[in-house]
Amino acid sequence: MGEPIVSMENITYAYENKTVLNQINFEIPTGAFMGLVGPNGGGKTTLIKLILGLLKPDQGTIRLFGGPLEKLKARSKIGFVSQKANSFNKGFPATVFEVVSMGLTAKVGYFSFLKPKHKEQILHAIDQVGMREYAYENIGTLSGGQQQRIFIARSLVSEPELLILDEPTVGVDYENVKRFYELLHRLNDENNITLLLVTHDTGTMTEHATDIVCLNKTLHFHGKPEEYTSLSEKDLSRFYGHPVNIVAHDH
Repeated sequence: MGEPIVSMENITYAYENKTVLNQINFEIPTGAFMGLVGPNGGGKTTLIKLILGLLKPDQGTIRLFGGPLEKLKARSKIGFVSQKANSFNKGFPATVFEVVSMGLTAKVGYFSFLKPKHKEQILHAIDQVGMREYAYENIGTLSGGQQQRIFIARSLVSEPELLILDEPTVGVDYENVKRFYELLHRLNDENNITLLLVTHDTGTMTEHATDIVCLNKTLHFHGKPEEYTSLSEKDLSRFYGHPVNIVAHDH
């Protein structure tokens, strides 16, 4: 692990006079595979939007890659796979290659022709997610798990250092979820990409992450998976605001 790739200090954010995040302090070390868990309405999506610069905190400071968030110029350093990717329109008339090429828009512009080096980048990103044989297939013909890999490739094509994924396995069957986590491990270990994964699947998350953050308006937990799984049901219920327990997956 290196220096923090994300650092939040005393972050508070309110929406229509309702506090969504209150005094958040935490860091994402470079090279971490961090799982962000917590109940619906607990502020996870808001936290992501703050990191992406889509929202500004009411109080506190955010630093990315060692500098102030507002001065970050290289937005391509951050890849994002939205939860909405799971509801992709299957009738969308685009090939896998074309969808992944959209990840280069910020670099090459909307109406610029792709150069040979850009085409190589696109195919390399598709290779990284193990989908090269589908490069020229219509994305609508792929399964949900395969489409999710393509959306990750779209984020990877700009060669990000931080990849944020918001509930990426919703609606994906177990076998594809298993392959999905194997892919994330490879990206984290071999490509040195720092990962922030938002999920409700705490059982699977604790098997794979290097760090766990539990958020419910305030930061209730930030530590290692084994520390999180050793928490009592009483503690977890206090964090979530309702009865909860971790379900371990044994397949």
